[in-house]
Amino acid sequence: MSRTLADELETGTETYGFDALRGIQAGREFYVAMCPLKIIPKLFVFTDYEMPSELRAQRTLRESRIPEIANYIVNNSDNYVFSSLTASVDGKMKFSAAPGVGENGKIGRLYISMNSRMLINDGQHRRAAIEEALKLKPELGNEMISVVFFSDRGLKRSQQMFSDLNKHAVKPTKSLGILYDHRDNFSQFIVKIANGVEVFHGRVELERTSISNRSTKFFTLNGIADATKNLLKLKSKKIPEEQQKLAVVFWETVAKNIPEWQLLVEKKVSPSELRREFVHSHTNLLNALGIVGNVLINQYPDSWKEKLRGLQKIDWSRSNPQWQGRLVIQGVMLKNKIGIELAANTILKACGAKIPSEREEYEKQKRSYDV
Repeated sequence: MSRTLADELETGTETYGFDALRGIQAGREFYVAMCPLKIIPKLFVFTDYEMPSELRAQRTLRESRIPEIANYIVNNSDNYVFSSLTASVDGKMKFSAAPGVGENGKIGRLYISMNSRMLINDGQHRRAAIEEALKLKPELGNEMISVVFFSDRGLKRSQQMFSDLNKHAVKPTKSLGILYDHRDNFSQFIVKIANGVEVFHGRVELERTSISNRSTKFFTLNGIADATKNLLKLKSKKIPEEQQKLAVVFWETVAKNIPEWQLLVEKKVSPSELRREFVHSHTNLLNALGIVGNVLINQYPDSWKEKLRGLQKIDWSRSNPQWQGRLVIQGVMLKNKIGIELAANTILKACGAKIPSEREEYEKQKRSYDV
């Protein structure tokens, strides 16, 4: 009697079998299967990275990403989350509907010949990280991940599938990543600052990295995060309590010494007015203030608050020639590191601080940024 793929699976010889769902997409059947993590490295073997790019169906693996993802799985084994892998199969596949749902049922068992060639169209870094995580924590092997299988004879559609899947993928904004990251101490701290510091409270764009003209927001969450990193120069993700207090006091002190920010707190001016006319609403200037804070606190540990009174004397308007070639060129805000560093030097001078020798190098580069 002839043997089916299902028969072969039960004897453990020539097929893989998975609990699966069947669906139709673009007129073709596809399957969503539940696969144990321990079988993922065996199912998908990286074999085409030595091939020319035009013949390859996957991007070149970035080895530097793998340890980070693997550690994420291992360190959060009780609450990690992985999205589905997507794969093309060049070989025999058979779906057997579960008893009682009929021949055309959507729930059943998927069988794939072990002789099939399979390529991951989306998720090759996750696959590599799973392999590394299993070496560190083998007990993860019985946990499951969903894999979406598409039949692809000759793997002719693989490159187009890779392109289509990645073309329409939208990476979350940096602000949203901070807002939703409950594992990261720094991210949690930044959200706390955004809600706790008076000038920030209710005025922070939590989802986007830019602010629309009509928005009632004045700062971005990612802007506060980047500026606070410049302020604290943290060497680890954990923030000591004294550093947390320092950051809060710093931003509160800055707010008290920028007249327009006080008008904002007193609701005597709208955020949109300030964004239109002044530089201190922009992420680059916020970053410069963070740099200034780090220099002042290190140079003047007992008097940095007094030094920040110099902020009151600064003309923060976009039209101020001091910002030209630093933060602004012909009315347009610059988006580069040198501009931020030069702006920080300008603010330090206004605060009566000595420019550290390592910062003088930025002044030497100033000419290339002048209008």
